[in-house]
Amino acid sequence: MEGGAAQYNPRTVEEVLKDFTGRRAGMIKALTTGFWATFHHFCLSFADVEDFYQQCDPEKENLCLYGYPSGQWEVNLPAEEVPPELPEPALGINFARDGMQEKEWLALVAVHSDAWLLSVSFYFGARFGFDRADRKRLFNMMNDLPTIYEVVTGVAKKKVKDKSTVSNHSSNKSKSNSKAGKYSKPQVKDEDDGFDEEEEDEHGDTLCGACGENYASDEFWIFCDMCERWFHGNCVKITPAKAEHIKQYKCPSCSNKRIRP
Repeated sequence: MEGGAAQYNPRTVEEVLKDFTGRRAGMIKALTTGFWATFHHFCLSFADVEDFYQQCDPEKENLCLYGYPSGQWEVNLPAEEVPPELPEPALGINFARDGMQEKEWLALVAVHSDAWLLSVSFYFGARFGFDRADRKRLFNMMNDLPTIYEVVTGVAKKKVKDKSTVSNHSSNKSKSNSKAGKYSKPQVKDEDDGFDEEEEDEHGDTLCGACGENYASDEFWIFCDMCERWFHGNCVKITPAKAEHIKQYKCPSCSNKRIRP
């Protein structure tokens, strides 16, 4: 089994954060549908939720969902050694699969996955003697990202929609700014039909629909006219030059929707 402490020992706050984001990316991939592109140096493709669902057969033994620093995931039996080299994920996630609605079951696994990620990160912090300042800095950096639960349940996406009253008209206005090398962040019109500068800061926590990270003012940003979410250009492989010729943009998820049988 990949990822044991004897094989991989992140010793700095930055290394533990990289470990955290890799494991998180793998677990998100297992628990969600849709498209996840480049994410913290990990190249992801279409989510594996159907494969994950099938692997969690309730007829099997106690199973755990593991996320790895490489951005991959695995459903497997827990480690045999006691105590294990790393904290173990929730045991027996497969048993409740057929007794709950799929979305509720995935959300439950997501909650336990969030708890496991925190325990692994602070295990490394304790093992390598992080002081109070380092532990606080590590937590703050991890807390800047949406939880797996927020991504799986759509809470992260709802935050974007609730804080962005963006129409196709405003999307087209943003595209007109692409000559400057970026899109405007989602903006709210004021009563004078202009953009309220005071509200601009409220959208600093707008999240990318692909990687789940915050908007940055110096990044290229594109709006999907179908699902009404914003995406980093790098995440969906759209450049300002390409955007100039797009009348109605569909993100990869909307362009590749598949209906579960």
